[in-house]
Amino acid sequence: MLYSLHVKNLALIKEQEIEFSKGLNILTGETGAGKSVVIGSVNLALGGKADPSLIRTGEEYALVELVFGVDSEEKKKLLQEMDIPVEDDGTLVLQRKIMQGRSISKVSGETVTAGQLRDISNILINIHGQNDHQELLHKKKHMEILDDYCADELSGPFCELKTVYDRMRDLEKELSEVHIDENARLREQELLEFEVGEITDAELVAGEDEELESSYRRMTNSRKISEAVGNASMLTGGGDEETAIDMIGRAVREMSSVSSYDKEIEGLLEQLSDVENLLADFNHAVSGYLDDLEFDDEKFKTVEDRLNIINHLKDKYGQSIELILEELEKKQERLDVLTDLDAHREKLQKELDESRSKALLLCKKVSDIRKKGAGELAGKLKSALIDLNFLDVQFEIDVRSDEDKISARGYDDVEFMISTNPGEAIRPLDQIASGGELSRIMLALKTVVADRDDISTLIFDEIDAGISGKTAWKVSEKLGALSRDHQIICITHLPQIAAMADSHFMIEKGLEDGRTVTNIYGLEGDSSINELARLLGGDEITDAAIKNAKEMHQMAEDAKRG
Repeated sequence: MLYSLHVKNLALIKEQEIEFSKGLNILTGETGAGKSVVIGSVNLALGGKADPSLIRTGEEYALVELVFGVDSEEKKKLLQEMDIPVEDDGTLVLQRKIMQGRSISKVSGETVTAGQLRDISNILINIHGQNDHQELLHKKKHMEILDDYCADELSGPFCELKTVYDRMRDLEKELSEVHIDENARLREQELLEFEVGEITDAELVAGEDEELESSYRRMTNSRKISEAVGNASMLTGGGDEETAIDMIGRAVREMSSVSSYDKEIEGLLEQLSDVENLLADFNHAVSGYLDDLEFDDEKFKTVEDRLNIINHLKDKYGQSIELILEELEKKQERLDVLTDLDAHREKLQKELDESRSKALLLCKKVSDIRKKGAGELAGKLKSALIDLNFLDVQFEIDVRSDEDKISARGYDDVEFMISTNPGEAIRPLDQIASGGELSRIMLALKTVVADRDDISTLIFDEIDAGISGKTAWKVSEKLGALSRDHQIICITHLPQIAAMADSHFMIEKGLEDGRTVTNIYGLEGDSSINELARLLGGDEITDAAIKNAKEMHQMAEDAKRG
């Protein structure tokens, strides 16, 4: 559940904190007092779009902080899989700091992305905004709602269907590409034959270009190499004048003449003798290298020609021999196709027919699950709608299948159908429902779905749009029933709904240091009754309004106990 909301420097809010309770939390206040800012701040903390204009005038930043309590082991496991830290007692702190040009989001002190926050919110909370019920006018939403209801059964078939459908689309694309006229086929075949022959004739060997380039570098620099190595040979021992090996030999003799006088000199002499031997070996190796360094014009021409061939192929087909050989394989495969195009078309068509047959079987499996779920969901929604004062409602979920409209989600078209008056034919939802009816249908959906999912906190922003009187009381009772197993946070203008509150909060504008501020505080006892009276009768709170408010509050208490 959501323990608390802390807001600082956001819009008209200087700094406020709300501590929510279990059950039904109601927020009331005059229009324009800032009720929507409260819901907006929750959205911000959960990764919503951060608008710097929301920062309170004159302040450098705005801050929103949510404190959740996570008591479900399944939720804790999901959060841990996302590398989200949860305290031992289940506490999870979400914080969003909004500054000009950027924002910083943290969870329990660790920085996270806005995307991660949204993933977390899907686990912890469900927010229903003022206009969300309008989505019910779109058939696409009907499909989403039904698929969410059947999610456990659909996940496996959806995964299989996507694989088969993707393969089917690939085959369709490949088949369309081989439908070319004969002249185009011959031109492409002729070019491929030339390219395949050009690469094949080169008889490329992986790695040979590196060896050739090394030989080419050595041969093109042979004069410079010969001079440098020859000088080294002369200096170390291959010259007529005194060389390094001569001087070290003399040094060895000098040390040998006195080595018998001191054992330490024997060690030094041994080291010097090793140097003499190493230098002699080096000089011998250098001499051999110089003997082999003869420049061979014919060999040089052979290496140069071979490199030219390889580099030409690299320019055309790939920057390495490995890539050229891969390109050869692709071109050979395409050439084989063009050589016997009719057989290839038949093969592709057979694979496509098989894939389509598999896709149709999976689509039927998905459709059967949807139709079964549609019956269950429609029945539950009808019962929930009756509870919300749809006295003679008929509600069906129409699942229509079309084998010519296969997709990765099946071949169904889903539409909500409703009749709200006796004798009236059942028709698509968007042709009948008013704004008030849509908000009640959405509440019915939330009620039904809440029994299946594990989200403990639901937020409703003016779910009471377009309703009043007895219907408002039915909505209030439904929210009260829903709050027995879920934490509900609800913004409302209706006294019938406010009366059902387990915790009641007032949002109002005021002046502080000459500036407008939004204040939020809890209402209890008489203060809550007075707010109900204001909602019932307007700004002037009369004795009659107070009496009505008390009666309404008592009715709500009786309903909750019932």
